[in-house]
Amino acid sequence: MKQQLISEEDVIVEMKKALAETLRIEEDTIQPDSSLINDLGAESLDFLDVVYQMEQTFGIKMARHQVLEHVEELFGEDEAIDPDTGELTPGSVALLKLRFGEEGNQIEDGMDMDEVPTLVTVRSMARAVLDILDTLQEKCESCGATEWKRDGNKIVCAVCGEPGVFENGDDLTQAWLKKAQEEHKLF
Repeated sequence: MKQQLISEEDVIVEMKKALAETLRIEEDTIQPDSSLINDLGAESLDFLDVVYQMEQTFGIKMARHQVLEHVEELFGEDEAIDPDTGELTPGSVALLKLRFGEEGNQIEDGMDMDEVPTLVTVRSMARAVLDILDTLQEKCESCGATEWKRDGNKIVCAVCGEPGVFENGDDLTQAWLKKAQEEHKLF
């Protein structure tokens, strides 16, 4: 169910707070299209901290694995990354362009797999949070009500106050990959 209670801007505000705290930088220096690595100086452990903060803030569980790891798990080893060169395969280039949308125009044939994390922006992480929030169940598991409300940055049942239930990020990524494969036959 596509929820209407938490907007992209709401998530970006919280993402900026988490990044400022984690990276010890001023919040006003963080822009929605800032690369977490190239522009803000984030390292791999910083990603884990920010993900944890987003999970706590919104009551969700984000993906633990990168899209390319899921590709190899679902479609076979060496399908996403050429084992000899470390470059993205043509299928993974096409897939990442689908995933990143207009932000994916930096993705090109021959791109090294280590460059992919540099493409992650504040906005793309916010969209990952929103994708999970948009899996809000239709009915409350506790009372069966279909009305939801916002309690801070969490979505709760408007009747009994129980927190909403969402798909986790890894399951959501895998479902998206399967659909993309069915539609585009990339691997």
